[in-house]
Amino acid sequence: MTTNTIGNNIFQELFVLEMANNHWGNLDRALRIVSDFSQVVRFNNVRATIKLQFRDVDSFIHKEFRSRTDIRYIKKTLDTKMSRKDFGILVEAVREHGCLTSATPFDEASVEMCEEFNLDMIKLASSDINDWFLIERIAQTRKPVSFSTGGSSLKDVDDLVKFFSNRRIPFAINSCVSIYPSEDSDLELNQLDFLRSRYPGAAIGLSTHEYSSWDASMFIAYAKGARTFERHIDIEGGPASVSPYCSQPHQIDSWFRAFKKAKEMCGGSSTERRFVPAKESSYLDALVRGVYAKRDLPADYVVHQDSMNDDFYLAIPLQKGQLSCREMMNGERLTAGIKQDQPVMIDFIDSPYSRIESLKQEIYRRGL
Repeated sequence: MTTNTIGNNIFQELFVLEMANNHWGNLDRALRIVSDFSQVVRFNNVRATIKLQFRDVDSFIHKEFRSRTDIRYIKKTLDTKMSRKDFGILVEAVREHGCLTSATPFDEASVEMCEEFNLDMIKLASSDINDWFLIERIAQTRKPVSFSTGGSSLKDVDDLVKFFSNRRIPFAINSCVSIYPSEDSDLELNQLDFLRSRYPGAAIGLSTHEYSSWDASMFIAYAKGARTFERHIDIEGGPASVSPYCSQPHQIDSWFRAFKKAKEMCGGSSTERRFVPAKESSYLDALVRGVYAKRDLPADYVVHQDSMNDDFYLAIPLQKGQLSCREMMNGERLTAGIKQDQPVMIDFIDSPYSRIESLKQEIYRRGL
């Protein structure tokens, strides 16, 4: 499927630190989360956004259900309500701590907050991937959008990709399994290959909730081409213990370090041949066999493939200025006589390698 790549660079090597409702409606706690995690971001010198969640709680929950605290989602939404003013302070704190600003709006009124606070990007929740009332309103902001595949259908993802591509709105697709927490066997990391193949040019990422490792999925996901990564974050000391799928600052530090190690091990481009460093070439050159004379050979001797094995042999070490098995060619002529067991030097043969000075010097630089 053809995708629009305009502006997708905002998602390249971007970490999304999802605060969700872990502030518990307490601004001081929220500011501590921002401070603690932004320090880890700065220490590791990575690009990150601390993402919030916006809900217009009074209209988001139907008035007849606001007393139904037996419904977990309703109770937590009410317990973690934060004022618009406090959210504004929190957004500025994220900005002042050097992170990008972002949020997941769960209703149209919350999209207005994203505009009011001039957020850098918006996240569409997995549960809202086919909520076209909300999607249309988000698109009106023209802000970059990321969304997670979660348990959505392929048609839902196709439709959303087409929608944002046609409007030239930058977007990222996160492979995600909506199981909290996720076991390693739940991760389905091969979906990254599927998404990269189906949506070439799109920014592809991983939103993950596993709790047993902060490096294994990063190693695999980066190698498979994921370039934006998301985890929930939290700190100790809240009204509830930290959920297994949430990461604390020391765990996010491990996550960042795993990213850097994966990047180091994967190296450069995946679309063209890598640059071979001199130390590697030198090591390999030392193992290449050089050409030696099997018998005395006169000047003007012409190399012929039929008598090659009768007149020459290959052995290590390769000496500076000596022809190797790579350069010996049919039809080359000796310009000087060579004694038995002597190396065949570039100066003793009429060859393309001897007539091109740069190639000749390269042969003199290699070997012992």
